[in-house]
Amino acid sequence: MKYFTPDMECAPYEKMRALQSERLTQTVRRAYESVPHYRALMRQKGVTPADIRSVDDLPKLPFLCKDDLREAYPDKLLAVPKSRVVRIQSTSGTTGKRVVAFYTQNDIDKWDECCARAIAAAGGTEDDVVHVCYGYGLFTGGPGLNGGSHMLGSMTLPMSSGNTERQMQFMCDLGSTILCCTPSYAAYLAESLINKGMRDKIRLKAGIFGAEAWSEEMRRDIESKLGIKAYDIYGLTEITGPGVAFECSEQTGMHINEDCFIPEIIDPETGETLPEGSRGELVFTTIAKEAFPILRYRTRDICLLNRKPCSCGRTLVKMGRLMGRTDDMLIIRGINVFPSQIETVLLQEGYSPNYLIVVDRVNHTDTFEVQVELTPEMFSDTVRRVAQREKNLVGVMRSMLGISPKISLVAPRTIARSEGKAVRVIDKRKI
Repeated sequence: MKYFTPDMECAPYEKMRALQSERLTQTVRRAYESVPHYRALMRQKGVTPADIRSVDDLPKLPFLCKDDLREAYPDKLLAVPKSRVVRIQSTSGTTGKRVVAFYTQNDIDKWDECCARAIAAAGGTEDDVVHVCYGYGLFTGGPGLNGGSHMLGSMTLPMSSGNTERQMQFMCDLGSTILCCTPSYAAYLAESLINKGMRDKIRLKAGIFGAEAWSEEMRRDIESKLGIKAYDIYGLTEITGPGVAFECSEQTGMHINEDCFIPEIIDPETGETLPEGSRGELVFTTIAKEAFPILRYRTRDICLLNRKPCSCGRTLVKMGRLMGRTDDMLIIRGINVFPSQIETVLLQEGYSPNYLIVVDRVNHTDTFEVQVELTPEMFSDTVRRVAQREKNLVGVMRSMLGISPKISLVAPRTIARSEGKAVRVIDKRKI
């Protein structure tokens, strides 16, 4: 199966544009009528649903940003009665407030379809065994690929993350053919299989890797060690989860599922819409979501779009590899981490606001250290007490971030100061 839904994936541009315009006008009207927050934003900009007749009118709408979603916590952007909601997913909170995304059954079906397209583009069929070791629960990675695999008709192994010994056992014993996880975990699995002498026992042919940045060098290393073709996938909880865009065999960018999401590239400073091929901030509007419609969401991701013909036959626009972000968010082992989260924890726990985040990549796995200055009073503590403080801080950080950093408590005034903007992050990864 080369395509899962060829009528959408290979639709002529004019047909897709007409469908987008129809769905956009319906989405805008429903959001305006059902969500007071959208109604207020649109009134502030002097626009009504009647002003939106096609995709060309998209720039008339106001932007939505992460702060809007936090302020709307938990359900102020919900556009349907709660009785129609069948699931939620959520991001980790940056200031205690998380982004909660709601889904009707139709939303789940659409999401599953988008992920099924990604698996099919990686060569997946009903004869494959899809090994999903993204996290499950509130994180969208596991549920998204799990649903896509089900829709495709593949045998699905809902492994979740961790427990590498079990991962390898099931991979060999059940004949996994498509691996879905973060690229860093794929690299770790590859090394583990080789070290255990199990490399020749696996039947993998492809991998679908996302949730963190990775280089072409890392892709080729994983492909070589696992004997597979490695595909990129993109998504974010605010929009739906993985499957917003996916890579085909050409590997020159990720096709965006344009029947569900309208992408734009804007100037991050002015908000002006930029022409195709320009480098700028990626903005998404959802046009097939019922419970949680999102209009012109600023992702803060920097990339470019292009419509050059693709050898795979898909006509869906491609987004290039991400070139960075307009904010300071870090993606560490697939988890979104903001320095503001760390600062919030430190201040709440009575520590100095002088800290340094050091991120590196060792053997294809992200390392994450937070160096924290002790206050003069804390510095007089015993070595045992300092060690206990470090252990306690790791627990609090894990609760806030969803990931455990290494905590290094250092003497007062040992972290370099700056007369300008403070340097809080040192990212040594080559990505």
